[in-house]
Amino acid sequence: MPESLIQFKDAEVRRQGRTILYIDELSLAEGESMAILGPNGSGKSTFVNLLTREVLPIHRDEPPVLFRGRANTELQEVKRQVGFVSASMQGQISVHLPAVQIVEGGLFGSLGRPMRREVTDAQHEQALRAMDQLGIGDLAERDVMTLSTGQARRVLVARALVHDPSVLVFDEPCTGLDPEGMYHVRQAMSKVACDGRSVVLVTHYPEDIVSEISRVLFLKDGSVVLDGPRSDVLTPANLSQLFGVPITLQP
Repeated sequence: MPESLIQFKDAEVRRQGRTILYIDELSLAEGESMAILGPNGSGKSTFVNLLTREVLPIHRDEPPVLFRGRANTELQEVKRQVGFVSASMQGQISVHLPAVQIVEGGLFGSLGRPMRREVTDAQHEQALRAMDQLGIGDLAERDVMTLSTGQARRVLVARALVHDPSVLVFDEPCTGLDPEGMYHVRQAMSKVACDGRSVVLVTHYPEDIVSEISRVLFLKDGSVVLDGPRSDVLTPANLSQLFGVPITLQP
């Protein structure tokens, strides 16, 4: 069996005295990919923050979150192993920079080269390789502010890849994109999964779930209500119950 990358057991996050997320037991294996669906307020963002250690669960005698079997993994180690892409990050780009510098920022946890930090030739080449992997090497010297929304989103995927993480988290990656942009971002997700990395996709939309993602988890009211193979979980009946409206799926 593949080694567990992340394990949750009796993990609870509370805010203002109220439980906003509870995970009884869940694990993600090395190289496994998973999609998380749920309506607004279901706990998806909290789940991502728990995974990336941006929030911590209530203390238990038995640690509720293990990263590669360890309870006391430092935040910097998690950041090295987890890449992150979200639509909201794109709105934070407000300066005119070559796209490759946005990618280089992923080596330092910033959007662009941090001030007073030297980027070595090797790091520059690393950023160019990440862009080439996604077929956007020709955008390296383009002003990121002049790129289409879909192109800029793929630059952010390259930024998440540049430090060679084990898992990439895509948080609503297709929000605000036109059909062409959606196609290319979904292709990028497929490429990441095919390269053997874990993909965790957080989305409202079943159509975002690329074929390489075989496991689907439903979150509702801060709890996991379904978790299993996509063929079993992604049914009209299950989706309609999750979102509270009639939903049909096209073959």
